[in-house]
Amino acid sequence: MSYEKVAQAEKIIIGTKQTVKALKNDAVKEVIIAVDADPKVTNKVVQLAEEKEVPLIRVDSMKKLGKACGIEVGAAAVAIIK
Repeated sequence: MSYEKVAQAEKIIIGTKQTVKALKNDAVKEVIIAVDADPKVTNKVVQLAEEKEVPLIRVDSMKKLGKACGIEVGAAAVAIIK
């Protein structure tokens, strides 16, 4: 379900650094996190999403999340932009 949501979203941001930046700018509608990503990488995104009260969805696979974004590598975090 969430993979399709990412694939169909008009504007997305891929990656933890860009997601954090977008969260700080209040530009994010929803955050998707891959649970198989290193928690050291995703903790800041999760923490900021919770602080900003942005819905947080967890998916099982970085590889599938990357594929849903149209990239050949895994993605730890993806933000759907407002």
